[in-house]
Amino acid sequence: MSGPGFSSNAPQFGTAQYASQGGPECCKSCKQPVGAEYYRISGALACANCAQLAAAKLPKDSHAAFVRGVAYGLGGAILGLVLYSAVGILTGLIIGYVALAVGYVVARAIKMGSRGVGGQRYQIAAVVLTYAAVSLASIPMGIAEYAKAKEARAASANSQVRRNSQATASPSDEASEVESVPARPAQAPPDAPKRPANFGSLLGSLMLAGLASPFADFWRNGPSIGVEIRLLILFIAIRIAWKMTEDSGAVHVLGPFKS
Repeated sequence: MSGPGFSSNAPQFGTAQYASQGGPECCKSCKQPVGAEYYRISGALACANCAQLAAAKLPKDSHAAFVRGVAYGLGGAILGLVLYSAVGILTGLIIGYVALAVGYVVARAIKMGSRGVGGQRYQIAAVVLTYAAVSLASIPMGIAEYAKAKEARAASANSQVRRNSQATASPSDEASEVESVPARPAQAPPDAPKRPANFGSLLGSLMLAGLASPFADFWRNGPSIGVEIRLLILFIAIRIAWKMTEDSGAVHVLGPFKS
């Protein structure tokens, strides 16, 4: 039925209508017909030319990209280790939240080295380097703590020697006569043969102790709030590194498919 105010193109609710019936499908990018073969760029229909252009812009995963990413990540891990240990040495506290920055730095370095490529092996490398950076930071922190304790013991011993010397500063005549008699030097026992230090075994022991340090307090003293919070923060840092180095999947080119 037609009448005033009604168009001949008014929708007919009795029959289904389609925007295009039987016409060629077009590329979502260049709006040209796709032809006999078509591609999918992140699910969108694309012609061969647009698919090739999109694939050329995607970062390529390769052995060289992975090696470069791990090398950059290693540098980021060293930087994170220095940052974590410096905060601990300067403050005298183990601030677990610094581990979050370590995870970010490591993951960011890996992505810079791989030029944006991510994936499972990059994620594994990020997790290993983040854990190693945080745990091995306990080595310089422990050395600094040992050096401070040694200096404190030496200062205490020196003060004790000074007090003893002041207490015996006015000796009696009898004591002076005793002191005037030359003492027969005692023969020192023969030195025990010293074993040459094995630098490799020492370094290996330090590395193992450092890698186990996040769980050392838990094994020695049992669960506690402080230890559990530090482990939770370390897990979050590792999770950050894992997520940042995953395959983003922003653009995927699939095909060709037959029309």
